[in-house]
Amino acid sequence: MATPTLATRTPAQSQRKYAAQKSATNIAANIAAIIVCFIMVFPVFSTLVLSFKQQVDVVRTPPQLFPCDTPTEAFNLSACRFFTEGYQRILDLAPKPGTLFGVELRGRIINTYLPNTIFYATFGALFVTVLAGAASYAFSRYEFRGKRLLLIGILAITGIPLLTNLLALYQIVVDFRKATLPLFNQLVTGGQISKDTAGTLRDWQDRIVLIFIYIGFFLPLSIWIVKGFFDAIPRELEEAAFIDGATPFQALTQVITPLAAPGLVAAFLLTFVSIWNEFITNYLIVGTSKQALRSVIVGVFDLTGSNLINYQVLAAACVLVMLPVVLVFLFARRTFFQAMVEGAVKG
Repeated sequence: MATPTLATRTPAQSQRKYAAQKSATNIAANIAAIIVCFIMVFPVFSTLVLSFKQQVDVVRTPPQLFPCDTPTEAFNLSACRFFTEGYQRILDLAPKPGTLFGVELRGRIINTYLPNTIFYATFGALFVTVLAGAASYAFSRYEFRGKRLLLIGILAITGIPLLTNLLALYQIVVDFRKATLPLFNQLVTGGQISKDTAGTLRDWQDRIVLIFIYIGFFLPLSIWIVKGFFDAIPRELEEAAFIDGATPFQALTQVITPLAAPGLVAAFLLTFVSIWNEFITNYLIVGTSKQALRSVIVGVFDLTGSNLINYQVLAAACVLVMLPVVLVFLFARRTFFQAMVEGAVKG
């Protein structure tokens, strides 16, 4: 039988051919998505499994993903050897009567580095979101001289790596510390504050300086992200609010901001994760001199020196580091994905 040509092909045959092509395309796309997901998830999964291994299974040759082998079987689920040795060494639990659970967490990853990182990431992302929202609204709704040039300058700043500014930032921080040192010494000498209080205030000074550095680095990109959402909101909504008697501030907070919330949430999450994963700035500014101010990423790096072959300890630390970020994205994933889709559609 001769194959139907384009001229003799019936509509039903054309529809079946189109359906077959579409089905093949969908299958290929799904296979590609599965491969990409596997490549992305496997390192996380292997780190999670490694964190529950004991030392003898970590250093064995050849390595095995699951420590579930026996002398006679390559895999036996009932023979799996999972331990919490890595987490015990990271948490460094010690009995302490009178506490909620009767134990004390003495590990620096949990009681020092993790709270520091939560503080840096939360307040840094919060200030970036507020400032980006205010600046984006001004760029979106008002016309002023030099607006286009300023926007281009902000975009250009986002292309400058933070590493190129670190030497200047470090020198500024050192000069700032030297400038405020006489003030603290004077307060201690005059009896207004104790020496320990002065040390605490200087530590908080360094924390605030770090947050300002993060704000300066992540604010430009956030302005461009949020501006796209303000541009997509019709001006008629503000004009209707003005007609109803709303002030400009009320129109911004009660009408415009809720509509731009996905963009603001996206800016907050991106900044939060970027600060959470940031290493070099924290290491240079406070990591080498003030251990109590280190971020959790610097803390994990510090573990490599004393746990070079204890991979289960490093894996447990990595799991504890990534867990808060995973939880944040799980709770905010719907708003974040909505922002990404709307941002792509709005161009």
